Amino acid sequence: MNHPTPAASAQTKPLRIAVLNFMHETVTFLANDTTRDDFVYPGSPARDEALLQSDPHGYMGGFVKFAREFAGLELVGIESPLFPKTDIGSGWVTNEAFEHFVGIMIAELHRQGPFDGVYMALHGAMGVRGVERPEAELARRVREAVGPDAALIGTFDPHGNEDGMFLHYANLAFTTKYYPHYDCYLQGERAARAMVRSLRGDYKVAHVTKKVPIISPTVVQWTSTSPWMDLVQRALTWEAREPDAFVNVFFGFPWADTPDAGMTIQVMTNDRPTLAEEIATDMAETAWRKRDALLNSTRIHEIGEGVALARHAVANGATPVVLADHSDRSGAATWLLKSIIDHDMARVLVAAVTDANVLDKVHTLEIRAGDAFDMPVGGRVDESAGEPATIRGTVLHVSDPTGRSGWISVGFGDGNVLVISRYLMQIMTPAALTAMGFDLTAYDVIAIKSRVHFRRGFDDSGFAKTIVLVEPAQSFLGTMRLDGLDYKFVDLKQYYPYGNPEFDAAARQAL
Repeated sequence: MNHPTPAASAQTKPLRIAVLNFMHETVTFLANDTTRDDFVYPGSPARDEALLQSDPHGYMGGFVKFAREFAGLELVGIESPLFPKTDIGSGWVTNEAFEHFVGIMIAELHRQGPFDGVYMALHGAMGVRGVERPEAELARRVREAVGPDAALIGTFDPHGNEDGMFLHYANLAFTTKYYPHYDCYLQGERAARAMVRSLRGDYKVAHVTKKVPIISPTVVQWTSTSPWMDLVQRALTWEAREPDAFVNVFFGFPWADTPDAGMTIQVMTNDRPTLAEEIATDMAETAWRKRDALLNSTRIHEIGEGVALARHAVANGATPVVLADHSDRSGAATWLLKSIIDHDMARVLVAAVTDANVLDKVHTLEIRAGDAFDMPVGGRVDESAGEPATIRGTVLHVSDPTGRSGWISVGFGDGNVLVISRYLMQIMTPAALTAMGFDLTAYDVIAIKSRVHFRRGFDDSGFAKTIVLVEPAQSFLGTMRLDGLDYKFVDLKQYYPYGNPEFDAAARQAL
């Protein structure tokens, strides 16, 4: 759907841009729904300048900074929820939560309008009960509220499960290309420039979306290794070759059981539909041709095997070692912690295991640093978390146990430390641990819960001498073995590698 371009007179009048934010990367297989309350905490929802400054290094920061470099442009921060306090450690967003926050946004658009454009900071893998395509539904309602001539532009995470429906209502979308997500700020900048160009009649979008029937676990989608690197480079090459061409590659998010799962290619051009079709077909054909290599680019070890490899690396001086459990989506899993204990490992920092009950007890019992600790930790929340692990040791630090970012650390065994957090804690950089007060030279092994994001600080920086990715033997949540999950809305047989789908990139276009 190509949207009308505002008249050239828009160049001479002030432009009013509404700014919205609604993100969640939903793990629909988790038992705990993401409720309205999960989006409500100090600072969230945010509006006005608080919203505009809420993510200075991300999409929002890039959009706001660049948009404000244009004269005659006003940004209006519409009341919006920030990322939920449960992070990605929660399941389906309830319909009540979605309707509540979207209702506020739409009412504010009507109350504060009219607007020339709307910027939406989104994710793409939100799963809402009773709403098949939440981001597209938000765009539909925004379009109804602001009218056909407004420019609607969104930014997305590459793990979005998107098809062409968002662009049926919106003008443009910009997706982060790298994983780890280095270019969020850049995509926000692109969105701002495209917004102004669209409103001034300088960009009349023609877009093509193609679904590629490949479904992949996120841990293999590391864009610093081929062929994921090659796919990103091909998109960048098209953008360099063809002025005003933008290429989005949605890798997909298989933990959201939604009908638009899997890989998506989107291409937008400045009134050049034939070129958009050519680029989208080339990108889709490239992904399909490399499908086997895409799914086998990363080696994953069973936890016991991975711990043995870590012990071997320590014995050979190849430290520090990072043990990354990519599969733990609740944060409460104890499989790796128990294996570390069973193998009698020493000098291990485990960051972290999620257990709100432990934090509540620490607060209620007024436990302080130096006190003895003897409690079961983690497990329980569902089968994927396993059984609790009993930890006996000494409390080293207590940090805001009742708060959203609350955590404690416990020393146990031979120089080991366990961090226990209220919510899922995904450590991405060594700096995050040093900011918590840890001297990383005191540890040979750092055990974390992360898929690829940790490579930002532990791999790309050269910090870790050895990296071992692990998962339990069972097909739990974040597993490589997606056919072990109980999908209700995704038919795995329609996707490679679980079926034998036919694919003709030239003929396959989503709405």
